Amino acid sequence: MLTKFEVSNFKNFAEKFTFDLTQTNNYVFNQNAVHNGIIKNALIYGHNGVGKSNLGFAIFDLISHLTDKHSDSKLYKHYINAFSPNDIAIFKYEFLFNHNSVIYEYGKYDKETLVYENLYINNIKYASIDRRNNTTAIINAEGAENLKRDIGDSKISIISYIEKNTILAKNNNNDCFYQFIEFINGMLYFRSLFINEYIGLKQGNENIGNYIIKNGSIDDLQLFLNEAGIDCKLKVIKQENEDRLAVNFNEKLIPLYEISSSGTIALVLFYYWLQNLKHNSKSSFLFIDEFDAFYHHSLSEIVIKRLKDINIQVIITTHNTSIITNDLLRPDCYFLMNNYEIKSLANKTSKELREAHNIEKMYRAGVFGE
Repeated sequence: MLTKFEVSNFKNFAEKFTFDLTQTNNYVFNQNAVHNGIIKNALIYGHNGVGKSNLGFAIFDLISHLTDKHSDSKLYKHYINAFSPNDIAIFKYEFLFNHNSVIYEYGKYDKETLVYENLYINNIKYASIDRRNNTTAIINAEGAENLKRDIGDSKISIISYIEKNTILAKNNNNDCFYQFIEFINGMLYFRSLFINEYIGLKQGNENIGNYIIKNGSIDDLQLFLNEAGIDCKLKVIKQENEDRLAVNFNEKLIPLYEISSSGTIALVLFYYWLQNLKHNSKSSFLFIDEFDAFYHHSLSEIVIKRLKDINIQVIITTHNTSIITNDLLRPDCYFLMNNYEIKSLANKTSKELREAHNIEKMYRAGVFGE
């Protein structure tokens, strides 16, 4: 699991910005939102312009150089902070896999150009390179003794270089290295827009309706929409020689996407990615940006409950304070973000927060300093 993330000189993050998922409390309610002292389900609240989307882009920056999964270059325009005299964006990730620690840090000039990388496993430098000094890597992985250290002008990540060119010996640190790679490959970012904009987990774009039809999920999608308060019956029609989802109005079939509200379209997109995550046994981490942009309050609660049921780490962002409630999560899982920091509600007050407290009302009253 991801335990801590730091970024600086990337987009709006001029100074070091730290997102710590280890600052947990001993709450006895909603205990499944935390796993082994690490926050598993987090909700980030912040006003427009504080950088919630950019935090997601920053966390998912490593997808472009450690995997062959989808990473949209247009999301990474204006890469370096505009006010900074420095030309390197700096990223640092801390993970915990079965009590083994992994620290991965690197710097980049832009989305495609790595400057340096350091990987530490259980406090031992496992791999390192700094292209500002030379093109020779340090590699301390058993089984990689014969791997060429000088990678020349190649832009490849030293992590990917080791993964793709060695069969490592079976030992604890090497196993941890592969767990790290697997975790990164199982990460997914998406946001609820009219286009399917995502990073990670898979490659390319596919027709969402075709995916649902192909996987025999029409009845399940209909049930999901009905549970969300959308009274509809779904059928399949032929349109331009392709199968399409349609809504059945007394046997009059109208294509789903031609009559759906923005909220319904966002729900279908959410359902599509939820099915992808459920069917991919190696999915590990989900970040949904503005997950409830088109949802009303009760629908947002349904979505959060669905997300809590999948066994991966989940982070979502919102503008909606009405879902800040102990009925869904707990005070150490709700984060308030501004331009300079991100802290949980539990760490924004000296007051003891209990399950019975109305934490949204406390937020509006200024208890958390916002």
